[in-house]
Amino acid sequence: MRPGFSFHQNTERSLSARTLGYLIALISFAVDQASKLGMLYGFEIEAVMRREGPVSVAPFLDLVLVWNRGISYGLLQQDSELGRYLLIGLAVVASILLSVWLWRLTDRLTALGLGLILGGALGNGLDRILHGAVVDLFHFHWGTFSWYVFNLADVWIVVGAAFLVYESFFGSKDTADKSGRNDAANQ
Repeated sequence: MRPGFSFHQNTERSLSARTLGYLIALISFAVDQASKLGMLYGFEIEAVMRREGPVSVAPFLDLVLVWNRGISYGLLQQDSELGRYLLIGLAVVASILLSVWLWRLTDRLTALGLGLILGGALGNGLDRILHGAVVDLFHFHWGTFSWYVFNLADVWIVVGAAFLVYESFFGSKDTADKSGRNDAANQ
């Protein structure tokens, strides 16, 4: 790692955890939306799917278009406008709570994880507002095994959650000291 940049240290030359988290949220949101807009309007995936079906990128990856009106793994499918607005409201509330949590952070790895989750939540939330459903594009499969169709926002959310789980189990000594998990060792 470069001097002056660490996930767990705050120096005058490095970004604060808060700034890092919000920057990651903005970048992940922008990349997610750019990929969706590129596939919808540049590649015109909807027309391609009608003409040719799924586009094989690799033996294990296809580009497809699925309008997900539910939440993760297609759960809680909402075909009504009320359901759509409830899911938009849930995304707004979750994004606000994540933003408040991020605002209070001093740990950079946690901020990175929350930033990814926030960027993904905002990306999928904007899809619901603009399209009435989340735009899912990538389908992994192997032999008879088929993974669900997802987008980059889903990837950011999963990776961000993995960072939070990692931090909760293997966080730095500084993080453990701040949270009080290491009180016995400090006495």
